[in-house]
Amino acid sequence: MRTSSKTIFSPEGILSAALSIAVMIAIIASSPRILRGGESKTEPPWRPLPLITDGKVDANWAHTGWGGFVVDDGALRTKCDPKGLGLLVYKKERLGNCQVRVVFKAKDAKSNAGVYVRIADGITEQIGKTGAAFERDAAGKPSNESMEKMQASGDREEGPWYAVHRGYEVQISDAGDPAHGTGAIYSLARSSNNLKKPGEWRTMIITLAGEKIFVDLDGKRVTSFDPTSPNLPARKQWHEPKREPKRPQTGYIGLQNHDPGDVVWFKEVSVRPWPAAAR
Repeated sequence: MRTSSKTIFSPEGILSAALSIAVMIAIIASSPRILRGGESKTEPPWRPLPLITDGKVDANWAHTGWGGFVVDDGALRTKCDPKGLGLLVYKKERLGNCQVRVVFKAKDAKSNAGVYVRIADGITEQIGKTGAAFERDAAGKPSNESMEKMQASGDREEGPWYAVHRGYEVQISDAGDPAHGTGAIYSLARSSNNLKKPGEWRTMIITLAGEKIFVDLDGKRVTSFDPTSPNLPARKQWHEPKREPKRPQTGYIGLQNHDPGDVVWFKEVSVRPWPAAAR
């Protein structure tokens, strides 16, 4: 015996099914962890850049300028010299569109250092060079004559000054004003950071996306910088970066050591790829 059956669709049933489908589509679209086509949409993993190997500064980092870095309790610590500033350059590779995560702490609010990004290729020719040197009195103040020599050395882009004028510095200094304080693109883009945390580990994420640079500090966006903006602030002091040289979108990174007493530790530098259109 053959029987036949019919499914009857009521208007209420159709509406309920449509709502269920809409909810499911919304969940899938909003969740980056759902697999689509076998691919995960989670963010790419971080890749640490070794700072210490066999108890010493890793060989992929090379120094230019005065002073240097030493290993201190599993981190790199600035070792500053009265003669002037220096820069530890990661010479192994250049970085393009990516995020750079830096975990650091400063001894006190005035401790001065920085993270350099997008440094042009010529920095490798400056490794081992120092540039001019300060001569200081008993109070640590540079003499006028040595200040003039340092200024001329800076204009010639010698040693670490090459990075000043051919890269960008993400500043570390809680004593600086918004254009020269922690998270700022030194003298070019102001930081909204108003927290001073000397002696505490902090996490800075620098996003290099096309021409633009974004800085997040302890999970909060503090700086956005577009070097193509027509409203960039003018250069006001000799030690501020020149505005004219175009920085490369793929360049070297480095860690700065500054003046005596400017003690800063770095215990992590990690990178991961990032889309040029991302923020």
